[in-house]
Amino acid sequence: MQWLENPCRKTVHFEGYGRKEAQKVRRFHESIPDYRMTNLVKAVALADKLDIESFYVKDESARFGLNAFKGLGGSYCIASVLQEKLGIPGEPDYARIVGCDRKKREELTFATATDGNHGRGIAWAARMFGASAVVFLPAGSADERVENIRHENARVFVTQEDYDATVRLASETAEKEGWILTQDTAWEGYEDYPGRIMQGYLTMGEEIVMQTGQVPTHILLQAGVGSMAASLCAYFRDVYGEGPRISVIEATEADCLYQTALAHDGQMHGTRHSMRTMMAGLCCGMPCTIAARMLMDQADDFITIEDGAAADGMRLLAKEGIRSGESGASTTGALWQIARDPEGRKKLGLSRDSVVLCLSTEGATDGENYRRIVFGNE
Repeated sequence: MQWLENPCRKTVHFEGYGRKEAQKVRRFHESIPDYRMTNLVKAVALADKLDIESFYVKDESARFGLNAFKGLGGSYCIASVLQEKLGIPGEPDYARIVGCDRKKREELTFATATDGNHGRGIAWAARMFGASAVVFLPAGSADERVENIRHENARVFVTQEDYDATVRLASETAEKEGWILTQDTAWEGYEDYPGRIMQGYLTMGEEIVMQTGQVPTHILLQAGVGSMAASLCAYFRDVYGEGPRISVIEATEADCLYQTALAHDGQMHGTRHSMRTMMAGLCCGMPCTIAARMLMDQADDFITIEDGAAADGMRLLAKEGIRSGESGASTTGALWQIARDPEGRKKLGLSRDSVVLCLSTEGATDGENYRRIVFGNE
């Protein structure tokens, strides 16, 4: 585990990521027929093991039947793009979009690169709105993740490249083919659509505030490029203020946000490691520019973990009835590792009065690996 208390920390507010925007985004998601609020689990037995007052886990495995939270961002972005292209005024709304100009919707193609969950969310949203999707995946992607995307009627290409090179390929191909790139990471010159995807994640934060009667003292958010972590960090700062300690959890082998904070020079920095990790959703070499800037201002810690910690998290959540994948369980695994170490507890400020919130961002998206870790001998 690497641990960096954020040297860039400031007290700032980000427009477009507060409670007012979150309520607007949730109204859109409520307009989708399949919308259901996902469970916020109060894990009493695990809180006792962690020696804290309360432990909450937001379980995203049932979100839109996609086994992950990513459909929230993809659907909000695609809906907002369609409303613009179809000339529909007002806030994004499912019924108004699907009731307007079917032929024009069918002519549009949305493209993206993904480690699995985001691409499935884009493919699902495109199909739901009557458009097409093309999804690029990096080498080594689990067959189950690939087939789940194909099941949403998307064209799928598994490349021979890593995630970051696959993102570049998707961008170049989309520009050449006239497709609409809906990527969940941003870079200089491409920040509008990633920003809309990030806003789509706000529904999770709004649900959490509605579901829990306690204000968290600690919030742990997993990060690949950092889009979800930054969105929810900004939202929780707007709602809860500076009180909660918010820690960003990355895979040690894909620690681009840690490296960016460590450099503390205002530039984006990539990981220096191999990017070989079972936490596929966190396996990203370069941070999202928007997300990194936000997290450098608002997050309190950048912490990296090995695969073993994520595996611990998977097993712990399984005992609480939560079926969580490798990336989904990463924050629980990090908390478990910290809470068992007296120095770690002191450093994070954990006590018997602590109220901790984690997100299980995905279910078992690689069933074979899940069974091996949770039920087999790892």
